[in-house]
Amino acid sequence: MESVADKLMKAGERSMKPVKTKWTKGQYRQDNLMRYVFVGSAVLVSAVIFSVIIFVGMQGLRTFEGVSPWEFFFSTDWTPSQNKFGAFPFIYSTLLLTLISVVLAVPLALSGALFMAKIAPKWAREILRPAADLFVGIPSIVYGFIGLTVIIPFIAKVTGGIGYGILPAAIILAVMIMPTILSISEDAIRALPGRLEEASLALGATRWQTMWRVLLPAARPGIMTGVILGMGRAIGETMAVFVVIGNSPQMPKSLLDSTTVLTTAIVKDMGNTNYGTTWNNSLFMMSFILLLISLGLILIIRIVSKRSELK
Repeated sequence: MESVADKLMKAGERSMKPVKTKWTKGQYRQDNLMRYVFVGSAVLVSAVIFSVIIFVGMQGLRTFEGVSPWEFFFSTDWTPSQNKFGAFPFIYSTLLLTLISVVLAVPLALSGALFMAKIAPKWAREILRPAADLFVGIPSIVYGFIGLTVIIPFIAKVTGGIGYGILPAAIILAVMIMPTILSISEDAIRALPGRLEEASLALGATRWQTMWRVLLPAARPGIMTGVILGMGRAIGETMAVFVVIGNSPQMPKSLLDSTTVLTTAIVKDMGNTNYGTTWNNSLFMMSFILLLISLGLILIIRIVSKRSELK
């Protein structure tokens, strides 16, 4: 015979089993349906992304059927009419332009992030934050026209040259990527626990020392994420750079020399090529290089985020 304890245990197990009513069965079907929808969407997005990467990569690698990798990556002679496809000036100008724009944008963006997060009153923050976000939505061609009508004439007047080159393009890009870095950096600073600032002030540090030696190092992962995202936009920007850089396929000897970057070279030459030619394939190879750079930046963001989580 079963004991009283065994009967109570069995009764408890029966009571813990979920009772599937008509409503719960409908909920289970909806949950399963949405699960399949989400999984299918993730698979579709992944398939599209990998298809683009594979197509651009395979088409770009066909460049080396007509030109050697050494010539493509390290030659400075870009003369498609003579079957010379040296893309080194474009790669060099892209990296140089991105570096200068980040150097110009980061100090101003961090200063603005600290001001809005720790110094500005609430009413000023409510005005400045939407204003900063508004700059992100301005079309790039608008920045290009501003550079063409304001920055280039000013540089030409000061230097006595034509005004086109890496410098005006870097100034335009710095203005374009500054809101991204500023917004993400401000969020990273505001997300820090208040005890960090309180402990620093309690130990006798000034407000500036607290911001410079405590808050900025603590918010470094978020700030780095904003900087990397800004670099990604600077590398992939086309129209604003196309208007002000001059678009000459040559190695820049100074910041005021007209040159071409990867994105503007693709835009400028794509309409003049036939699909499958070495010229056309070299443009696909430039696109593939941009894709690899973007993927590298995304991986860096992931690594920085994981390290910040471990800490």
